Amino acid sequence: MSNLEQIEAAIISLPSSEFEKLRVWFFDLDYERWDRQLEQDVSDGRLDALAQEAIAEFEAGHRREL
Repeated sequence: MSNLEQIEAAIISLPSSEFEKLRVWFFDLDYERWDRQLEQDVSDGRLDALAQEAIAEFEAGHRREL
């Protein structure tokens, strides 16, 4: 049995209250990792082209009121 299979089996056997705590912890961890990746992408300039495209469209009048 792989580590992943062992983890899955352990999760399935959790009582509801512990499963809820695990779910919240996992989502928080996922969001934290996503935030770090986004910050790294910004720092590395990976989003510069998208930002410039959005600015150009805005300046060309391609926008709408919210």
